[in-house]
Amino acid sequence: MASRREMRDKGKSREEKLKALLRSRFAELAPQSLRDILSELGRRGFKAYAVGGGVRDLLLEREVKDWDVATDATPSEVQEIFPHTVPTGIEHGTVTVIADERSFEVTTFRRDSEYIDARHPKEVFFSKDIGEDLARRDFTVNAIAYQPVHDEVKAAEGALRDLEARTIRTVGDPVERFREDGLRPLRAIRFACQLDFDIDEGTFHSIPGVLDRVSLVSQERVRDEIVKILECEKPSRGLDLMHQSGLLAMFLPELDSSRGIAQNEFHAYDVYWHSLCTCDAVPGDKPLVRLAALLHDIGKPSMKEDREGRVTFYNHQHVGAEMTAKIIDRLRFSSAQREYVVKLVDNHMFDYHSDWTDGALRRFVRRVGVDAIADVFDLRIADYLGNGLRQGFPHYLDEMRARIDRILEEDDALSEADLEVDGNDVMKELGIGRGKAVGAALRELLELVLDDPRLNKREELLARLREMKRSGRALG
Repeated sequence: MASRREMRDKGKSREEKLKALLRSRFAELAPQSLRDILSELGRRGFKAYAVGGGVRDLLLEREVKDWDVATDATPSEVQEIFPHTVPTGIEHGTVTVIADERSFEVTTFRRDSEYIDARHPKEVFFSKDIGEDLARRDFTVNAIAYQPVHDEVKAAEGALRDLEARTIRTVGDPVERFREDGLRPLRAIRFACQLDFDIDEGTFHSIPGVLDRVSLVSQERVRDEIVKILECEKPSRGLDLMHQSGLLAMFLPELDSSRGIAQNEFHAYDVYWHSLCTCDAVPGDKPLVRLAALLHDIGKPSMKEDREGRVTFYNHQHVGAEMTAKIIDRLRFSSAQREYVVKLVDNHMFDYHSDWTDGALRRFVRRVGVDAIADVFDLRIADYLGNGLRQGFPHYLDEMRARIDRILEEDDALSEADLEVDGNDVMKELGIGRGKAVGAALRELLELVLDDPRLNKREELLARLREMKRSGRALG
């Protein structure tokens, strides 16, 4: 067994190793504007540290996206020192400093009082001790501070060890940390997924006991964490951690209840795991398509039937689209995002064959929308790859994609707006005013043009309108 001295020396060597890494990485990557902020605060007699995720990512040799500063200067003192500031969270000690067109959150060392709304402390007390500030933070790996001028590292207890062990652990008692801020359980899972860390057992097992506090968090903040999980390399890991902790049943019960719903011979997984694997298979830079992949089979449990000994899910895509709209609204996505994701879910079941006519392909493009063609293809490919049967890429899509590319290059009419006549022409030729009949006539013309793009000529379409008038078909 190692002696206390050996353990102490090992701890020192770990700290020196990490300090050397911080020193070199900070020197290489820290923007000059950040150095200037730290230097100016120091010149004015204040303590100032780079802190939080930026320091963590330096040590993990990851890209640093945000740089934050902790200081014993008060918000008013920060505002006096720097000419361009925004009081973004001044009631909690945070001022955003704008330097060289970059934004840096500068927050005063603080202690927090009780959290009354499961998100924010009722009151904050400014401090002169960086140790007190680190002790009130969420996870140990986010509670590391670095002072480059003095080459000084400050960290919450166990932070460097947890970083080396790739472990997400709360600072202090997990129940206390989670009850303070109900978003922290979701953040723990998101960090584990983003960083490919494990969650400390005690920390993870505390989550089911604080779900009452999690339920108080706004749907917008929950949505943001779910989107960040969807942007991870392998979102299925975070989503299944949500299931194991009870968070998935709270926020996506429709998906959680699909666990154990067996499928037919075209799938190796149940609906739940197929949905997660399909989500993983979508390109990581398309979070909305990953969301559609996650929800694309959400209608299957309610549409499951046994027909002559074979499991079927007829029309599950349309039921799933309706369910998806409600989920998207519940999570406070925008109406444009809802419409887009719903469209992908509703159209994910297309099954192309070589005998499709060009007209059928034009109707498919019209239904899906030119802007969504690439994404619905990505969803279809991911759906295929996510069935667990390892059948490879669905090559029939190559032919379909080539034919659609040709149609788009030929600039065929795909909507009423592409026609060589408009609503005014319809009203004039049919002798009618504004109303549903105008739209109906344009749609009928478009159907003709979808089958034969050569008909999209003004005189040809005007002649068709005159024929409609003679027959009375568009006047009812």
